[in-house]
Amino acid sequence: MAPGPWLTGRPKKTCVIDVGGGLRDIYGAGVFDTLMDQGITFDFGIGISAGAANLSSFLAGQKGRNLVYYRDYSQRPEYMSVQNVFRKKGFLDLDYIYTTLSNTDGEYPLDFPAIDANPMDFVTVTTNAVTGRPAYWRKNRYRQDDYELIKCSCALPFACHPHKVMGMEYFDGGIADPIPLEKALELGAEKIVLILTRPRDMRRTDKKDRMYAKALRQKYPKVAAALEQRARAYNQALEKALELEEQGKVLILAPVSDQGLKTLTRDPDRLQAMYDNGLQDGFLVREFLEN
Repeated sequence: MAPGPWLTGRPKKTCVIDVGGGLRDIYGAGVFDTLMDQGITFDFGIGISAGAANLSSFLAGQKGRNLVYYRDYSQRPEYMSVQNVFRKKGFLDLDYIYTTLSNTDGEYPLDFPAIDANPMDFVTVTTNAVTGRPAYWRKNRYRQDDYELIKCSCALPFACHPHKVMGMEYFDGGIADPIPLEKALELGAEKIVLILTRPRDMRRTDKKDRMYAKALRQKYPKVAAALEQRARAYNQALEKALELEEQGKVLILAPVSDQGLKTLTRDPDRLQAMYDNGLQDGFLVREFLEN
């Protein structure tokens, strides 16, 4: 199968997009836990970075799993630490998160058979390290105890090295397609729930992205170029989402505050507050889908 295959087949009607955002996406975990309580599902979902992890647990029906990962496991040095920089060549150890903890023999395994049996489709977004272009992967690319696609989608350039699928390196999907709204529409979505991890009135700036791009440019010039355009792409997609929300086609779920959380901030109290915000906002989805 070619890397990042496009979805084919009949158009889907309902879609949920989770754009990720590191540990801030504990907000999305709260949204999905409420959806599980209410028995709400979608024709397909699109996940970026932590959003791909959230969606995998959602398809598995494992309520509360992501809360444990974000709030509890993130406190461990194996998860992320300065020691990892020397031992694993990256602050964030995705192998620990999505292999050691998540495999069948792990501390909190992902229920892959449940994911496989779930009729809901699932698209994981990654950024090709050579081309800087987004690659989209279907659920059928996943295998039991092989969650390399989630690692690829979560591979933040400033926190860890790229991960490989089929011999090709990939970075965090949010670099090339920070809000994959166009992809959802292209795949036939008519009702889209969009989960953000920044307040809806917050726009991205490119200051940090340009700094990271400068550090990456020699080895990954196309990724650096994509990083320099990420803020513009995010802000443009958000404006379109706001327009579609006025038309009743999109529901934007976003925290009222980012609680001062950065991508890798692991303060348990602030993380819990973000999760609780997501739990409450999840109750808005049913009415949107039914109207």
